[in-house]
Amino acid sequence: MNRRRMRAVAAAAGLTAVLAGCGIRPTEVPTDYGAAPSRVPCVLSGSGIASRSGSGVPVEVFMVCAAQLVAVDRNLQIRTDKAADDRVRIAQALLDELATPPSDPEKQAGFATDVRGATTVFGPRKGDPEDALRLSTPPEGLSSFALAQIVCTLADNAASDDRAVVMGGPGNSGLRRYECTTEVRSRPGSVAPPTETVG
Repeated sequence: MNRRRMRAVAAAAGLTAVLAGCGIRPTEVPTDYGAAPSRVPCVLSGSGIASRSGSGVPVEVFMVCAAQLVAVDRNLQIRTDKAADDRVRIAQALLDELATPPSDPEKQAGFATDVRGATTVFGPRKGDPEDALRLSTPPEGLSSFALAQIVCTLADNAASDDRAVVMGGPGNSGLRRYECTTEVRSRPGSVAPPTETVG
């Protein structure tokens, strides 16, 4: 072994010793994975669940977590409004809940919502099916995540078992039957709820 090679081996051994003394394990490929997560994504601790509990009607709303829709338990506070039937009031309360920012424990667990406030729900107009809901914001004007959240939340809390909801925008805009499928819940950003025009 020539002197130059011996020096290189000695230098490498010295560098390894220095790194080991600093508590850093040498590696061939630089890595940077960021800070370690503080909790399992999309899983709320008991304290996080308790922070949103209280009196009211127990329901599930769909929040966005890890680019999917995940059901989260809520206790719904339903406003008293003589002008609206129970179904419309429940739908409005669900939308209000979706528009409420996640609590701190929910944010830490990765939950978010794309639904914005100020969306009002109305009952069917003359000539609409009796189960129709009309939104002040046209469904086609919502983001893909917000539409999926609303469709799956309303369908999940509807009286029917077909996981679908009939919705439309204001005025005389057309109605569509929106379905909440497994694919929509798994990929709400790229898979739109299947729709069917309602005459």
